[in-house]
Amino acid sequence: MITAVTSPVWRVLFTRAELIVPPSPIHGMAEVCAGWPAWLAGSGLEPGTPFLVSPSLEYDVALNEFFVDPAMRAAAVTTQAGYARDLAAFLSFLWSARGKRSWRDATEADHVAYLVWRRRDPDGPRVAGATWDREVAAVNRFYRWAVRRGHVASNPVPQVSRRPAGFGAGRAGARTLDEQRPATYSHDVVRERVQWLPPESYRRWRDVGVRGFTADGLPRAGFRGRWAGRNSGFCDLMVRTGLRLSEQAALTVFDVPLGRGYGGYQRFWLSEAVAKGRSARWVYVPASIALDLAAYVEWDRAEVVEQARAAGRYAAWRRPWVVEDSDRAVARRAGSSERVKVAQLGFAERQRLLVDGPGGLAPAWFWLGESGLPLSVSAWKAMFAEANRRCAAVGLAVRCHAHMLRHTFAVVTLEQLQRGHIAALNEMVAPQREHYTRIFGDPLDWVRRRLGHRSVLTTQIYLHALAELEMHTRMALVPDGWEDPPPAAAGVLAVRA
Repeated sequence: MITAVTSPVWRVLFTRAELIVPPSPIHGMAEVCAGWPAWLAGSGLEPGTPFLVSPSLEYDVALNEFFVDPAMRAAAVTTQAGYARDLAAFLSFLWSARGKRSWRDATEADHVAYLVWRRRDPDGPRVAGATWDREVAAVNRFYRWAVRRGHVASNPVPQVSRRPAGFGAGRAGARTLDEQRPATYSHDVVRERVQWLPPESYRRWRDVGVRGFTADGLPRAGFRGRWAGRNSGFCDLMVRTGLRLSEQAALTVFDVPLGRGYGGYQRFWLSEAVAKGRSARWVYVPASIALDLAAYVEWDRAEVVEQARAAGRYAAWRRPWVVEDSDRAVARRAGSSERVKVAQLGFAERQRLLVDGPGGLAPAWFWLGESGLPLSVSAWKAMFAEANRRCAAVGLAVRCHAHMLRHTFAVVTLEQLQRGHIAALNEMVAPQREHYTRIFGDPLDWVRRRLGHRSVLTTQIYLHALAELEMHTRMALVPDGWEDPPPAAAGVLAVRA
């Protein structure tokens, strides 16, 4: 059995846009804090860039160069944070269970020991295959980078050659012919498993868990969920658009459509600055959801913004980005002439973006909390956890998380499009079918675009969910002839015979 303690551990921290000035600063500290933004801009570091600090509170320059490598900086903010946490977990294991071993001295034996503890040790966390594969990928990517830079002699993650691509795989197969992959990847990951909720199940989860209704679907007396409307609007937008949690959390008032419009849908452009994998795309919002979002802006959001203004919270922000004309989504950095389009601002910059309107300063960040400040991704994850607890408390056996709403959008939308697509094609002759497909495309590819997938192969996992759905329907409609009838039913059948 491998014994690993949870402390001390490597800590994951993030580069701040501003330094906090202590109430009674050490001599010269105020000047350091004031000069931090200029130093940060000159260093090329972006606010929100992760870095690791050892259990002895040391900052390893060579190790943290990994997070400013061009390939890593091109990754999404959430991806960078995930890599940092997974790498910190392995380094913490080296420290606590392998005699405070440095990352430079890690061996294959250390990685195998980590595998045993993470997955098989009775006293270990027993992580799932998908979690382990993600952690292996992060550690493997770091050490491959470290080998190329000359920081270590070898990669402690054992490697095997990829299986050669079959005939006809083309250039993509040729690229992976001689590549290596970690030998410790799991073999128990269910790639085709898609967790999603039928619309009726989603509505029950939302009403009970988010809105605080009873298990019978009625408003519960004494429920004090002031933000139930905002939270249910957030969930409705996600399940009807397929946005990722980080993408939806980063929306600004310049993104979300609030007008009544004339059709069933309104759309907005999700910019590559906040889209995962730079997958900029059109997002279609149903008119009913747009009305709910407009109500949130008019009432709940307006109230907390007014309270925060009165408390001077926005005026206290240091060097924010400010949109001076609410009709033009162009921001200027306070105290400078630097200007940039709001669409080009990343996650961290949008959190510090203000709009100077008729009533004064207000955040451009769309989703605000009780204090009138931007809500973080972790706050939304906590909301989902609380909703699940409410459902469990009343005996409703439905659980949900943010990514399940994305899956739900994909499965339901694909099923609806496929049904309409097949019905339309059945009414046409061959030339008409060819023309129809050329103009309107393939439903699977349309869903791929809405989800921001680069390859339709990724989107194909939802076809398996549709196959499962069809099989469940057939099994429910066709009686099972294998079971013996109960005694009472057997007597009735005998009399009838």
